[in-house]
Amino acid sequence: MGRYRIPEYFFDPHLNALYATPQVALTPLLIMWFGLGLEIKVVLIFLFAFFPILINTMSGVKNVSGSMVEIGRAYRASERQILYKIIIPAALPFIMAGVRLAVGRAVVGMVVAELFSAITGLGAMLTLYGNLFETAKMFVPIIVLSLLGLGFNLAVQALERVLAPWKETERAAA
Repeated sequence: MGRYRIPEYFFDPHLNALYATPQVALTPLLIMWFGLGLEIKVVLIFLFAFFPILINTMSGVKNVSGSMVEIGRAYRASERQILYKIIIPAALPFIMAGVRLAVGRAVVGMVVAELFSAITGLGAMLTLYGNLFETAKMFVPIIVLSLLGLGFNLAVQALERVLAPWKETERAAA
């Protein structure tokens, strides 16, 4: 969508409206549709993580230099080659920033799903210890969630180093 104006013109207002809607407010409705099992957790994690990736990817694609695309066309690159050799590498820093934001939001989505379903998991522990006013015990799931988020973030950074090795050399030169 970031490359083509007509789909962006049609979908952008709808996506902005969905993004502006608090996902937590949708949770009771989604529970009615998907129940309290694994499905609701997957749907909420996806919902929380989807928009940062989409919005950053669209921004990254929009910010690709038109002259780079024109150079690719001058060398008779196909649309597929332009996409994979020019657009995606140029947009990759934006995409990875979206993934890093999405990882944190996905952890929040997981906790929200578990808080609402409150059957098992870290969210259930938070609910239980919160209802019992066991403040010290509440720190256990909070620390586990923090470490989980940190681990996911480090994994995304490692993935970024593999996918965009030129970014590390740019940092070293600066």
